Amino acid sequence: MSAVWLVRLWNRLQMPISSIGIVGAGIVGLSTAMHIQRELPRVPVTIYADKFDRATTSFGAGGLFRPNVDYCKGVDPETVTRWSKDAFEFFSSLATSPKASDTGHMITPGYVFSNTPIENPLYKGLVFSFRDLTSAELQKLGVDYKYGYQVTTVVTYVPKYLPWLMAKFQEQGGLVVNRTVNSLEEFVGVHSVVVNCSGFRSRDLVGDKTVYPVRGHLVRVKAPWIKYWVYTEDSAYFIPGFDEVSLGGIRQKDNYSLDINPKDSEGIKERCYKLWPSLKNAPVIGEWVDLRPHRDPVRIEYETMKFDKGPLKVVHNYGHGANGITLSWGTSRDAATLVSKAIMEPQARL
Repeated sequence: MSAVWLVRLWNRLQMPISSIGIVGAGIVGLSTAMHIQRELPRVPVTIYADKFDRATTSFGAGGLFRPNVDYCKGVDPETVTRWSKDAFEFFSSLATSPKASDTGHMITPGYVFSNTPIENPLYKGLVFSFRDLTSAELQKLGVDYKYGYQVTTVVTYVPKYLPWLMAKFQEQGGLVVNRTVNSLEEFVGVHSVVVNCSGFRSRDLVGDKTVYPVRGHLVRVKAPWIKYWVYTEDSAYFIPGFDEVSLGGIRQKDNYSLDINPKDSEGIKERCYKLWPSLKNAPVIGEWVDLRPHRDPVRIEYETMKFDKGPLKVVHNYGHGANGITLSWGTSRDAATLVSKAIMEPQARL
């Protein structure tokens, strides 16, 4: 450790204890909070949000670990790989532990089907297993695709995982405030650093109009005989959870509607029933529609924002889109590192 760093550390220890605020209680906000608590155990952390648990976008996600570089434009592949590796190591450690029933992590085999070869996908070297299917195996499965791959990965059942993250955060002394944040200026003089994990609301909170919605829609069915997942290149997939199977899906850019569109529902079911006829008699038990906050690139950044009340150190962690569950643990580790850097730096003055 350098002399300069030691001096900074000593000065830091002589100052009043800092505090950190986090805006957003979805999977990104909670993951960031946990990483900060690990890196800075002496620093109080408070989460501010007006949506929790099932009211968050995260709650309804399918949770399949299958990272895709194509949905992370503007981020170099090495960084996406590192984020994905961090996530898989964490999720798989939970899935293979006694905690799995509480955290909602399942080791789950499945299939990817396509009519074009998938060469060296990002997840190939991360997941438990990956292999090409033979023509004979494809024929036996009864699918009309030229290429198939058997993949064993982790599925995160978010209705279990989100409450577990929140409980761990609070066990470590984390505070939660249920309120709508209208401006980050509210935190000037309140917190040393604020982490913006507000997702789509970043359009208003920080004026970032490059964040746009990608509307998602899943149909939930009761199909306890389905113990595996299937993903295709034709917007048809299904993913098992603890108590139901999620059928998908759609990706509708710049569609702001949160209403269930009957045409979308029928299209999802039609594609999935054609893909996997054994789903046809599964009763529908619910549907989920929400807006995935997408940004190119995902924003993991530290800046000092200037307001009339004074400057505020802000770390951003948002814009994950459909990769929210998969990338959350890895990007949140980077965000926590930026928070540590911000804590050590002297406060700028206007």
